[in-house]
Amino acid sequence: MSGPLSHLTVLDLSRVLAGPWCTQLLADLGATVIKIEKPGSGDDTRAWGPPYLKDASGRDTSEAAYYLACNRGKLSVAVDFTTADGQRIVRDLVRHADVLVENYKVGGLEKYGLDYPAVAASNPRLVYASITGFGQNGPYADHAGYDFIIQGMSGFMSVTGERDELPGGGPQKAGIAITDLMTGMYTTVAIQAALAHRDRTGQGQWIDTCLFDSAVAMMAVMNLNYLVTGKSPARAGNAHQNIVPYQVFACADGHLILAVGNDGQFAKFCAVAGRPEWAVDPRFARNADRVRHRDTLVPLVAAVVRTRGQRDWLDALE
Repeated sequence: MSGPLSHLTVLDLSRVLAGPWCTQLLADLGATVIKIEKPGSGDDTRAWGPPYLKDASGRDTSEAAYYLACNRGKLSVAVDFTTADGQRIVRDLVRHADVLVENYKVGGLEKYGLDYPAVAASNPRLVYASITGFGQNGPYADHAGYDFIIQGMSGFMSVTGERDELPGGGPQKAGIAITDLMTGMYTTVAIQAALAHRDRTGQGQWIDTCLFDSAVAMMAVMNLNYLVTGKSPARAGNAHQNIVPYQVFACADGHLILAVGNDGQFAKFCAVAGRPEWAVDPRFARNADRVRHRDTLVPLVAAVVRTRGQRDWLDALE
């Protein structure tokens, strides 16, 4: 069955993760995605292994798992657009494309005649998405943007990791390249909005997305916590900044995640835990009180959770 975007052709001049994640999402939705790769080596991530996909005999192929994770469902063509012939091939593809996605440095495609003003002249209906580290203009526009750097600059690492006063405390990055992935997601949304605009007006658009903007936007609740208090939120480990109890607890034979999302759920947890008095204790009855008295309540909950096994708790709580 064809997807909702099966009428669209996407030219993918991106590499590594943020751009390819965006174009993979478009491919998943049915678009025909043509990926332009460097002859001889292709996308850098083809070499980002091990692990590699194995052949029928169990031997490593040249297809890195990293590359395969973000290039599903695409067609691929090797074109060297630093040459006149390569530029001619890409420009011909552009004339028949609905969307172009690129993540070169600011101005990097201009010398090849593949920047937005140049290609829009031949295809004014084109939706052209540029992904960079810090956007097309501004004081950091010419800086390279890597996911790890952006996680630090955006404040993400300031709220990720164990509390500073505990063993292992300090800033942590996410286990995946989360700012790359979110930028790809935001770019996909922007492309579909631009396509809706084109349906009404006949005109394409130039989309400017970047890792830093996406990462700052992704801070979401933490941003507002700061704006309404003037106090920078700190790392909380596996606990939640705004909800208590909502974290990992050790039980008798392992660990479990206890996520109490509202006062009613807290009362039910108290009943299961054999501590109904907590639900009517003025320090704990409402979530706002539980957050304010976190350091009193959490050790009490931890002591109770530790008395029973994981399966016992899961059966009781479900």
